[in-house]
Amino acid sequence: MSATPAAAFPQAALFDLDGTLLDSAPDMLATANAMRAARGRGPMPLEALRPHVSKGARAMLGAAFADVDAGERETWVPEFLDTYERELGLHGAPFPGVEAMLAALEAAGRPWGIVTNKPEYLARKLMPLLGWDTRCAVLIGGDTLAARKPDPLPLTVAAQRIGVEPGACAYVGDDERDILAARAAGMPSVVALWGYRLEMDDPIAWQGDVLVDDPAALALADAWPAAR
Repeated sequence: MSATPAAAFPQAALFDLDGTLLDSAPDMLATANAMRAARGRGPMPLEALRPHVSKGARAMLGAAFADVDAGERETWVPEFLDTYERELGLHGAPFPGVEAMLAALEAAGRPWGIVTNKPEYLARKLMPLLGWDTRCAVLIGGDTLAARKPDPLPLTVAAQRIGVEPGACAYVGDDERDILAARAAGMPSVVALWGYRLEMDDPIAWQGDVLVDDPAALALADAWPAAR
């Protein structure tokens, strides 16, 4: 882990969902393989889909059906979301160390929330399945507002709803869009190296404030970036 020491936890912590808090790749694989089976294709392996999960439904469809025209795949997005809703929470789980991290924030009296590009209705449906519905202070999905990450709007609105200035929050994410959104919002950022990345991705080049290998490390206050 590479970290800039901080004196305390941020006043509030915001997280991406898929690939950051939640290892949802198994749910996504079940979705993709159900669609492949419906088209007479065999299952694809998890390692072939996993790097694409944080990029969204279109990227996962591209990985699952690379030989199909992008325009045709676009018409399959609603089917992907409907199928995923049926598989939601059946196969995935929080990454190891996530619960310890969230418990440490709560023990310190720091609210935490989720800002994801996943449609809000799907993210909200997950919350009670994970036991987070009464713990998550704010949840913003990719369709909650007029813009989604990498636009900073979802992060600034999340901070506003919690009642904390963006510079006193921190945002944790595993995708470059997360870090771009945080920077544009004036919010310290944490690159979640345990998440989903393509082979070509270079998380160091994203210039996040802190790079962390394991969510359990964020159970310690000095692993977080300093406020701005």
